[in-house]
Amino acid sequence: MLGPKFSLDGAPDPQLGFSKDGTYDPSTTFTKLKSLNGRQVYELPKSISIAAYDTFVVWCEKFNVSLGSAKLI
Repeated sequence: MLGPKFSLDGAPDPQLGFSKDGTYDPSTTFTKLKSLNGRQVYELPKSISIAAYDTFVVWCEKFNVSLGSAKLI
């Protein structure tokens, strides 16, 4: 879930996924970002075990860069 204060300035292809120790795992990309602003809820596929990762990432597929991240607690 992204909170009501979530905001992204923009990017050509924002996707959601996970990383471990600073390295994004492309196999965890599970959906496109629904909106650049506000609360959003996503269902995580059963094939992704978040216990294996330490960070949630908004990832730009087109340019292969992180647009933002949040530590998993």
